[in-house]
Amino acid sequence: MINATINGVPVEVAPGTTILDAARKVHVKIPTLCKHPDLEATGACGICIVKVKNTGKMLRSCCTPIDEGMDILTETPEIVEVRRGVLELTLSRHPNECLTCLRNQNCELQALAADFGMTGSDLPNVVPDLPLDTSTRSIVLDPRKCVLCGRCITVCQQHQNVWALSFLNRGFKTRIAAAGDIPLADSPCVRCGQCSAHCPTGAIVEYDETVDVWNKLQDPDAYCVVQIAPAVRVAVGEAFGFPIGANLTGKIYASLRRMGFKAVFDTNFGADLTIIEEASEFKSRLLDGTGALPLITSCCPGWVDFMEKFHGDMIDHFSSCKSPHEMVGALSKTYYAHKMGIDPAKVFVVSVMPCTAKKSEIIRSKEMSSSGYQDVDVSLTTREFARMIKQSGIDFVSIPEEQPDHMLGAYTGAGTIFGATGGVMEAALRTAHYYVTGHDAPRVDFEMTRGLEGVKEGRLTVAGKEIRVAVAHGLANVEEVLEKVRAAREAGEEVPYHFIEVMACAGGCVGGGGQPYGATNELRSKRAAGLYQEDQAGLWRCSHHNPYIKQLYADFLGEIGGHEAHELLHTSYQVLPEYKR
Repeated sequence: MINATINGVPVEVAPGTTILDAARKVHVKIPTLCKHPDLEATGACGICIVKVKNTGKMLRSCCTPIDEGMDILTETPEIVEVRRGVLELTLSRHPNECLTCLRNQNCELQALAADFGMTGSDLPNVVPDLPLDTSTRSIVLDPRKCVLCGRCITVCQQHQNVWALSFLNRGFKTRIAAAGDIPLADSPCVRCGQCSAHCPTGAIVEYDETVDVWNKLQDPDAYCVVQIAPAVRVAVGEAFGFPIGANLTGKIYASLRRMGFKAVFDTNFGADLTIIEEASEFKSRLLDGTGALPLITSCCPGWVDFMEKFHGDMIDHFSSCKSPHEMVGALSKTYYAHKMGIDPAKVFVVSVMPCTAKKSEIIRSKEMSSSGYQDVDVSLTTREFARMIKQSGIDFVSIPEEQPDHMLGAYTGAGTIFGATGGVMEAALRTAHYYVTGHDAPRVDFEMTRGLEGVKEGRLTVAGKEIRVAVAHGLANVEEVLEKVRAAREAGEEVPYHFIEVMACAGGCVGGGGQPYGATNELRSKRAAGLYQEDQAGLWRCSHHNPYIKQLYADFLGEIGGHEAHELLHTSYQVLPEYKR
């Protein structure tokens, strides 16, 4: 162990521990800007500077390991003055647009400026004149607000292995942009939004569409319906002071009705429907040889984009099932509209998602207009939804809980756990076991799929047949799994897995690019725990037990995997031109 002193307080830590982490152990707060718990330290900003008393050296605490015998000072007037200087320089090239910035009151730079009492500066304001990049219509890049911390680049290149973002130029002209200085939409970007989730300022934010939704809610000719994703219910409360992971489903339903939505559905219903179709697809591939194995899940649009751009040889392995919210969108303008006697042309579908990639998914191909119209009209992030609640004047803390419209809103615990990494796989295995054997598994908790390990593998035996599964989250982890599949395929060997679940974002949808800021593994775990608690408490825990799903097939879709189901609930994929990383 390493023994040192911080502000006169003894500290004992393991070798390799940074000064920053050692300080936290003895409850000393050192300010940071470029450091994020998910990412390796770069020391880019210099705000975390400390002084080693016995050498006189100034060091960046986020990336400097603490040494034996160090006597560290973190709060002297000299150190505070250096930090203020760093902030002053940063603010001199940052626009003063806090009141109109989406990160207002939720910006790490703004918070630091307040902590240090930055009320003015003698330095000239030299904000670069750089244009917004809104080309993806999912995320917005405003390089004027960039503080050059490099977080977005680190997460894009190292965690996602996409390489859409990079630093351009050098020195004072350094800026963030799509690699090659092209529009972000023309880059390898998969719209996952992890860059925005890790950005400390308003330099990268979601493409805000709240005004469009408010306008439609005021349109007397529009019949506005809405659905909420599994992960939204355990995250939106963070914007209102609720404990992390608090499940606020009933309050969300009530708030949406207050806003003016005429029907409130739940994407969990679509998750159950996805499982019915996907588990049936898996059974056919496994037992009847009707398609390539392994079957790979396709609920995540960031992963779909990544696969089409970089792994087109895997298309035959992809499930043809649409994502759950797209299924609900298609049914809103067909099944629901028919049942309620509503002109489908007037139905306006809004999805509240933890995701920025969903904004691109809803316009990606003709299959997302299987109802005869664009199936989902607007996809909002959890952050946008939280702003809408605040704009509406709703007292979210106190509003009584309500129920959804059950026709497309009733769901099982299997649908709920879709929001966590491994949840899609676990839900699918529950129903696949039933389809293969004719009875439910003795235990429906498949805990081998749970947790935050980057790649999880497992085996189970169903009706005497071994099934091998893998779960990967965070796109850089996916390629480890795909390479195993390729190697076996090229060698003519048996596939290493029969079923693979992929989610683009760390932790799955609970850590999505549109969720409230500040995600860490601890926070992701608490959000996921909120979903598993609802699953445990649910009346139904397997998707094939949902009586409203059974009614849907009986009244409208007919046979599982049949013609009508295929037309409305399934899609296709394409190999995109090769992207360079």
